[in-house]
Amino acid sequence: MAFTHRLHVLLDEEQFTTLTERSAAQGKSVGALIREAVDLVWRQPPDERREALDVILSAEPMEVPDPEALRAELDDLRAGRFS
Repeated sequence: MAFTHRLHVLLDEEQFTTLTERSAAQGKSVGALIREAVDLVWRQPPDERREALDVILSAEPMEVPDPEALRAELDDLRAGRFS
């Protein structure tokens, strides 16, 4: 892929630190990380993700307990009463 456009972006200190640390950890340039972020956030999702979304959205509705019953079940799980 040929890169044909240059972009000047101003970041605050925290954003810059995050990018440079992630860049070093992943062995990628800051520019590569930004290009990946643009692809991830604004480009159309890949076919597999779109198909998975279609499956989820076409699923039959499921029964959900009333909020008090759900709260009690979660409390039991947190207390280790289920195995």
